Parts: sequence; structure tokens; C-alpha cells
Amino acid sequence: MRYAISGTVMQALEVELTQGESIFTESGGMAWMADGIEMSTNTRGGLMTGLGRALSGESLFMTTYSCTAPTAMVTFTPDAPGKILPLQLAPGQVIIAQKGAFMCAQHSVQMEMHFRKKLGAGLFGGEGFILQKITGPGIVFLEIPGEIKEYNLAVGQRLKIDPGHIAAFDPSVTYDIAAVKGIKNIMFSGEGLFLASLTGPGRIWLQTMPISNLAQAIRKYIPTKSS
Repeated sequence: MRYAISGTVMQALEVELTQGESIFTESGGMAWMADGIEMSTNTRGGLMTGLGRALSGESLFMTTYSCTAPTAMVTFTPDAPGKILPLQLAPGQVIIAQKGAFMCAQHSVQMEMHFRKKLGAGLFGGEGFILQKITGPGIVFLEIPGEIKEYNLAVGQRLKIDPGHIAAFDPSVTYDIAAVKGIKNIMFSGEGLFLASLTGPGRIWLQTMPISNLAQAIRKYIPTKSS
């Protein structure tokens, strides 16, 4: 399989498959494709697995695109302005991603829901209790709103982050939530009551434009009916 990512603000992922290769995505994730690509839609793993994916922000049904010609192309595009992040996962390697981050992956990749273990992180972590657990082997593509900033945290190294800016992280990274200190900071900083805390070792990927922030910025320009 070969792929190319093009564009800047609204990127496109063009995947070239050879005969017998396949890639899967959530329902409605394909933008265009050439002759020689065959579609197959199902719950991929059964109804309970499909329901778990739905809780993690993806569709109940997944569609697999298989190449029946010597070579053929299929293209995927993200739902919002941002970047496409390709990750090559080794056998058994896991990435934890925010709800809705999964875009598409090779057929060998497994995607399921992941629960936050700590109560505080689930209640105040910005994305709730449920994340996405993505397991290799194979290439997975994530769609990240805005730009991507990657950090490789050393053992014990910690970053405090507005929870909506967390896109993905290695399972070795510890995720926790801490209250913002100081009444003035809580009331006037605009950062809310809580910040996320990510502690190494491991990689983290942060996004510059959470969808919730974009929606809030657009909302003030939407006309409303007078009461």
C-alpha cells in the first residue's frame, strides 16, 4: 500500500492499493475512488463491537475498500479543517485517541473503545470517559482538527493542557485532571475549572483547534430568533 497526503487546511488522503489489499473507514468516510475498488459494509467484529465504536465517536457500521484490480486508488477526506496524521503501528502496539479521531486504517488494525480509569479524568476531561483504542499491526490515519504538535515526554515529565487540545497519546502516558488554582484564575482566565495533566514516558499529539472551540466561535455569528 502506498499513500499521499495533499492540501493544507482541508487535506486529502489518497491511498493506492494493489490487488488483494484493503483499507477500512467509518460509514461515509470515502470521498472518491477509481474503478477496481470493491466496497463491503458491516459492523466489523459484530454488533457489540460496533456499538462500542459508536460510543467512541465512530459509526456503528464500517466500510472496507478492497482492491480487485492490479492497482486502484481510493481517497478519504476529514470532516473538519485540520491535518491527517499517519501512524505505523507494530504488532500489538497501541495508541489512545480522542473520540472521532479515527479516519481509516489497514485491514490488520483493530479499533475499539477505551475507558478512562480515573473518575476525575472522565468527568472533567473534556471528552468524557470513552476514548478510542487503536491496536496494530498496520498503518492508521487520524484526522486532527487544526495543526498537530507532537511531544515525546521523558519519565516524569508533565504537561498541563486544556483537555480539548489532547488528540492522542501512548498508553504509557498517565492522564489525569487537576483543578485550576486561584479564584481569579477560575473566574477570569477563560480556561475553565480544570486542566488535563499528561505525564511521561511516551509520545503525545496535541491539536490546535478543538471542534468544540470552533463550534463556539461560529455560534456567535449564527442568527437567532428574537424572543
